[in-house]
Amino acid sequence: MAVLVTGASGFLGSHVLERLAAMGRPALGLGRDAARCAALEAAGHRLIRHDLAQPLDGVLDPRVGKVERIIHCAALSAPFGRLQDFELANVAATRNLLDFARRQGVGRFVHISSPSVCFAFRDQLGLTEDMALPDPVNHYARTKREAEKLVLAAPAIHPVVLRPRGIYGAGDRALLPRLIKAAKSRPLPLFRGGRAAIDLTHVDDVVDAVMAALAAPRQAEGEVFNISGGEVLPVRRIADEACARAGIEARWRPMPLMPVMLAAGLMEAVALRLPGRPEPPVTRYGLGLFAYAQSLDLSKTKRLLGWAPKISFEQGLDRTFGGAAS
Repeated sequence: MAVLVTGASGFLGSHVLERLAAMGRPALGLGRDAARCAALEAAGHRLIRHDLAQPLDGVLDPRVGKVERIIHCAALSAPFGRLQDFELANVAATRNLLDFARRQGVGRFVHISSPSVCFAFRDQLGLTEDMALPDPVNHYARTKREAEKLVLAAPAIHPVVLRPRGIYGAGDRALLPRLIKAAKSRPLPLFRGGRAAIDLTHVDDVVDAVMAALAAPRQAEGEVFNISGGEVLPVRRIADEACARAGIEARWRPMPLMPVMLAAGLMEAVALRLPGRPEPPVTRYGLGLFAYAQSLDLSKTKRLLGWAPKISFEQGLDRTFGGAAS
């Protein structure tokens, strides 16, 4: 086994595992979701159930042999939750994997980070990888930033860090499903006259970027790369078209941004004091996505990785919804 894929029972990780198999590159997946691990095993993939918050010592079957490449997709990705949970899933897990990678002497460590580390409550267009990072907007952004630092501080494992924006596609259980669920239950907020815009990325484009990072030349090591679909689309258009493919009509309600943000902050504060700390109906981060224009500059990625997006948003919706409203 040459390639280890973490988060293999998740959305991106499972797509990476399937691509490697299609390329004839045997890989071992690590995942936590028992049902999804079982489904992948039934499809012929090799899986080990393991929580990376625990060390990898003794977990891998000795017959696996030397791991030459690692693709680290595993993470807790959510706009709300306990700091302890994010630290375990995103920081401790990355530290444990880095320890394993050093012992294995891996030749390339591809780390999947997030543009959330760059997010701020303001318009930000054409963000480059070397920009000064703002204060983290939530625990997810904070811990993904910490994980990036750990990875980049380990040159011996030849790291490459990717920041893919808004991954969607068939099998996604987060981005578009969350949006469609919200649109079914209530009008969506229209802030600042509908100026919000963003560049999403189809999962197949992200997998292409991962493969490019695996094969990238030495000058890409120790570098961070933006990944997106390259189209800066109005959030209203994204929601309208996704909802139409799901067979519903998105409703919109103009709202004043600051009072709604304050209300969301109060709901977050209350939720943190409730048993189980349930995610509130809206979060400040979620509202920010509906309020501000943001996009990533891809010039460095094109230059050093030789990667550029291929799938337009319309094509991505066809692949996600099967080319017709459901």
